[in-house]
Amino acid sequence: MAPVTGADVIQNVLKTLPQRPGVYRMLDAQGDVLYVGKARNLKKRVAAYTKMGGHTNRIARMISLTRSMEVVTTGSETEALLLEANLIKRLKPRYNVLLRDDKSFPYILVTGDHDYPQIVKHRGARNKPGDYFGPFASAGAVNRTLNTLQRAFLLRSCSDSVFDSRSRPCLLFQIKRCSAPCVDYVLQDEYDRLLSDAKGFLQGKSRHVKDQLTGLMTAAADQMDFEKAAVYRDRIRALSHVQSHQDINPSTIEEADVVAAHEDGGQVCIQVFFFRSGQNWGNRAYFPRHDRVQHVDEVLGAFLAQFYDNKPVPKLVLLSHAVPDQKLLEEALSTRADRRVRVSVPQRGEKRDLVEHAAKNAEAALARRMAESASERKMLDALADVFDLEGPPNRIEVYDNSHIQGAHPVGGMIVRGPSGFEKNQYRKFNIKDESIARGDDYGMLREVLTRRFSRLLKEDQSRTNDEDAGATEEQDSKAGAAWPDLVLIDGGAGQLSAAESVFTELGIESVSLVAIAKGPERNAGRETFFMPGKPSFTLEQRSPVLFYLQKLRDEAHRFAIGSHRARRSKAVSKSPLDEISGVGGARKKALLLHFGSARGVERAGLSDLQDVEGISESLAQRIYDHFHGDD
Repeated sequence: MAPVTGADVIQNVLKTLPQRPGVYRMLDAQGDVLYVGKARNLKKRVAAYTKMGGHTNRIARMISLTRSMEVVTTGSETEALLLEANLIKRLKPRYNVLLRDDKSFPYILVTGDHDYPQIVKHRGARNKPGDYFGPFASAGAVNRTLNTLQRAFLLRSCSDSVFDSRSRPCLLFQIKRCSAPCVDYVLQDEYDRLLSDAKGFLQGKSRHVKDQLTGLMTAAADQMDFEKAAVYRDRIRALSHVQSHQDINPSTIEEADVVAAHEDGGQVCIQVFFFRSGQNWGNRAYFPRHDRVQHVDEVLGAFLAQFYDNKPVPKLVLLSHAVPDQKLLEEALSTRADRRVRVSVPQRGEKRDLVEHAAKNAEAALARRMAESASERKMLDALADVFDLEGPPNRIEVYDNSHIQGAHPVGGMIVRGPSGFEKNQYRKFNIKDESIARGDDYGMLREVLTRRFSRLLKEDQSRTNDEDAGATEEQDSKAGAAWPDLVLIDGGAGQLSAAESVFTELGIESVSLVAIAKGPERNAGRETFFMPGKPSFTLEQRSPVLFYLQKLRDEAHRFAIGSHRARRSKAVSKSPLDEISGVGGARKKALLLHFGSARGVERAGLSDLQDVEGISESLAQRIYDHFHGDD
């Protein structure tokens, strides 16, 4: 008989586990990963889950839901730590600390494949030849630095194709942000000197560069060449400007990340400051998902392993808290960087001051987030009162359609929760039902809602079929996470009736429906609200709830229009030749070059098609039949 509890499952797996380092995954009845963990000794670590009692509520729930386990052995505990971080980021298990915002960082690239190198912002794989400087915490930090470098060193930012096609200088030369090498306004040697100065500044030699420019300015003034002296003066001011925005420029740190955490009310904020070449290149706040009872040092340790999974590791990582397995983490980061990396908690001096500064930023960022969250919760409470809901909605879905006279119709769905817009939950629906008349907003809305809620019902049914007594509550919670408490529709009584018909057909009764109709002449502030079984009503023009609802509707409208434009652009670029079997990119290009356009191909005779290079008699016949099949 198969095991019926999570502890039984784990006990059964334990019999075959080796006493070696590795990574284990706990899975629920649907095969979804609940937790990923690493161990120096798999058998000893997993055995801890089979003990009765002594577990936190979080771990006890996780054990009760476990229905199978997967194990991977590794050569060392260091390898296990690296694999664990990679799997957590990829699988996003419910019971692990998760790094939610993991966008790549931008760099400054000085290209290395041109006589006059270009200086640009770069994000992504570092596979282009040249020198990379970074990472910077944000695109804004990069843009400010690039603007300063353009003013100070007059380096080009245009692409190679634009550079090669210029016959006269562009606007950047006119506003003194480029030396116009494209039209030979600067000699190669002089441009190389400007480039060398820019690299020196980015490498932390800002004092040397400024002293050099000051000497040139003084020399020009002594020679009564005040125009050239003014140019040097402006360049010095530009460098001073970017340094003033960097806030802190440590004298004892060349390359380091300063990582500080602050905990309050069961939430943790982690601030990361980037210092490269002795300069502060910005900071970013993170709010990892974690259990409220987890200690801040445990959250910080899990964050670091995931944070550096796909990012360059600096020589030094300064922390606000000692983390579990700190030496192991240091070894793992050194392995990833292929050089020595130090992880430490400074106790005094400038390093300690930097950590305290980062910790204060983390505290302030968390306070702002909690204030925003409290404000959002207050607004949701007010929304529940206005629409007479059972409680404040945890998930609001807003629907809108977009088309031009019925062409390229698209439905859009946005999601709002207690923490704001959840953009990773947004969905677009390309209208597929050809029986819907062009411009039939009601028909489009019915298709969108039918597809959306039929899918939710199907997913719920799948979970219900597999659930058992030990997992019912957790699985219901997981399944219900995707269900909205409130659905808002951009439209009036007609749209509400269309939505009601879909819900009635699908048997959905637990989701509240509201339609928002624009005011006369589409005036904001005079919207009318429609709800099933209730008379329509309006809100006061200065009502905070009205402003909130307008914001939701406008976001849905923006998303739907953007999706429609993307579909329309794709359709515009599509050619009738794409529909013909055997006509790939090369043959399509040959046909267009020969006849000038797709319309020319359509009008061509059979013998004319056969004259095109690469077009056989059989393919020419197929192309001709495609356009003249009804003749």
